[in-house]
Amino acid sequence: MSELIRVEKRGHVALLTMNNPPANTWTADSLKALVQIVEELNADRDIWSLVLTGEGEKFFSAGADLKLFADGDRSVARDMARLFGEAFETLSRFRGVSIAAINGFAMGGGLEVALACDLRVAEAQAQMALPEAKVGLLPCAGGTQNLTWLVGEGWAKKMILCGERLKADKALEIGLVEEVVEQGHSLERALQLAEQVGEQSPSAVAACKTLIQSGRSRPLDQGYIMERELFVDLFHTEDQREGVNAFLEKRKAEWKNR
Repeated sequence: MSELIRVEKRGHVALLTMNNPPANTWTADSLKALVQIVEELNADRDIWSLVLTGEGEKFFSAGADLKLFADGDRSVARDMARLFGEAFETLSRFRGVSIAAINGFAMGGGLEVALACDLRVAEAQAQMALPEAKVGLLPCAGGTQNLTWLVGEGWAKKMILCGERLKADKALEIGLVEEVVEQGHSLERALQLAEQVGEQSPSAVAACKTLIQSGRSRPLDQGYIMERELFVDLFHTEDQREGVNAFLEKRKAEWKNR
């Protein structure tokens, strides 16, 4: 499993590289590996962010291998849908900040895993699509939900119902990605953003992420209440005292994620 997703720890950042050439397609084993990797990273208090990218220059990820679904076996479809859902939902719940470095084509499940990340940096030549309906399927790994939340119903329908494929500049225009960089520079920029995350309290970042994502399912008035509760909860952490005192003492904070 480790060969399908390589993991490298660089200080407080974990670099995950999808490694299933030629198109970095997802398999049952790689989806299970992703769950295991993210859960282990969640348990590692020294890891504050992760960057996800694809091996090679052409593909970030082309999603699922359609050969799995060629014979119309519903049990296979059910199992794979569950594995995709579990894997990408686990990634979405990662305690820290997740950043997709989209270094090539991101299609189907390849785009859905990027949508499960907090931020997306795309290279200028990258293209993105959810083309499942063209082969009689639908995005079942969060695509219909996450894309709609991110870019709005109109563009989600255009991409999913009309099979629209977007280039990186258009993806940036509609808010599908946060940044576009020159070819070959997505990983560098994603790692820079991960380092920016490390300048802030990991305890506070985790609480902020929880609040932001809760807006998808909680009424606004409940969100306000939760915001105040988590603010007070931070006063149980060492990071809160360190952050305030470092500011008052005009020095750089030394975070412990505790």
